[in-house]
Amino acid sequence: MVIRRGLRSIFVTLALYLVSGAAVAYFMFHAQHGARGLEARGAVRESLRDLEAELASLVAERKSWERHLALVRDEAVDRDLLEENARNVLGRTHKNDVVVMGR
Repeated sequence: MVIRRGLRSIFVTLALYLVSGAAVAYFMFHAQHGARGLEARGAVRESLRDLEAELASLVAERKSWERHLALVRDEAVDRDLLEENARNVLGRTHKNDVVVMGR
């Protein structure tokens, strides 16, 4: 009976260690490889860098468009820009223009 208690106590202790070790292993694995783990963090950071680069290019494009539109919206409209836009929209050229055909 005493031997059984000793074996039982050893097996219960061993079982508790195994269960707790399995739980720790499970959480450590998912902390590394899970959807929100350390490896996913690297992918998110790389995606963030790509999106920040795209945002910077879009901001630069927007500023370019704002400068372009400011020339048309002001009280004193830039006549050259207005004439260029009108020619592009109408598909016309001035009789003194030199037309260079691209490839």
